[in-house]
Amino acid sequence: MNAPLHMTDEQLKSMTERTGLPLYLSDEQVEQFGKEIDEVRRRIMSTVGERDARYIHKVIKAQRWLEIGGRGLLFAGILPPAWLAGTAMLGVAKILENMEIGHNVMHGQWDWMRDEQIHSTSWEWDNVCPSSDWKHSHNHMHHKWTNVVGMDRDVGYGILRMSEKQEWSPFYLGQPIWNLFLAVFFEWGVALHDLEAEKLRTGEKSLKDTVPFLKGVWKKVRKQTLKDYVIFPLLAGPFFLPVLAGNFTANIIRNLWAYMIIFCGHFPEDVADFTMEEVKNETKGGWYLRQMLGSANIKGSKLMHIMSGNLSHQIEHHLFPDMPSNRYAEASEHVQKICEKYGLPYNSHGLGRQFGTTLAKVMRLSLPNKKAARETVTA
Repeated sequence: MNAPLHMTDEQLKSMTERTGLPLYLSDEQVEQFGKEIDEVRRRIMSTVGERDARYIHKVIKAQRWLEIGGRGLLFAGILPPAWLAGTAMLGVAKILENMEIGHNVMHGQWDWMRDEQIHSTSWEWDNVCPSSDWKHSHNHMHHKWTNVVGMDRDVGYGILRMSEKQEWSPFYLGQPIWNLFLAVFFEWGVALHDLEAEKLRTGEKSLKDTVPFLKGVWKKVRKQTLKDYVIFPLLAGPFFLPVLAGNFTANIIRNLWAYMIIFCGHFPEDVADFTMEEVKNETKGGWYLRQMLGSANIKGSKLMHIMSGNLSHQIEHHLFPDMPSNRYAEASEHVQKICEKYGLPYNSHGLGRQFGTTLAKVMRLSLPNKKAARETVTA
């Protein structure tokens, strides 16, 4: 019996029209697809070793020198060229630390090295979100329930409507504004991810219920804000304000870049979302299929891939979250061939297209679904 790829009829029809592909597989084909994806992982992971260790050490070294150089130039920040260069270097250092290093280390991608300094259990990143909270909301909830509405809280981060399966309310009319604030202050959105803002808004959860969670977040927030907005500016003496402004700007640069890369990997046109009913009794092959259909890649240069934490290979990251990120480009070649074999779409486009369609979705879903609107008028 042919079965849809865990997608609604509307999604299947829309995607079939755009891709021209027959988006149906038998249950046996789904499981064979899963076995072939498993084999890709096995082959690549069997060759992980010294070359990969050298890569992550090299990236960490580069990140630290960029941070030292950036902070040093900011101490001479009364001179505009020094301030601009220092802020840019510090922003790049923060992007590298969060994306290619912190995110991937906390996924356990480098645990095989048995290096206590580069291990998922010990890494604390340069971000206001505690690593322990992030590993729960991201590694467990997001990667297990990728794009399952109602389970994956990355679908909208509690303040945005990013799927037609999410019930519309007048609150979402302000979505373009909420989206802008989320982009600019993205690290704070990540830190407050498990606050469950949507439940506070609907009254399902009280402010009192959030106190234990907020106490944990405050410990990390205090440490980060003291470092960037008190200690380093004070060390600059008379250049306190330029250093303060540079640190703030570098954090915004990091936030905007991280937001763009992450949203482009999850919400562009043709990325599918799912209901709990659609993933009921999901097999391993079905899980692989959902990860692929619920993700999108970004085409670009090697430097762009590094700066994105290789999340420009979001499909491969969702298929193999604990694979060293520098191997995703290699994995993508095999995954694309498997998708061609089974007639499956492989969503990979340039940054402009992915981000443009993501913003279009943000705007479109701020309004009620057309079908829902017609039903309201009829009623």
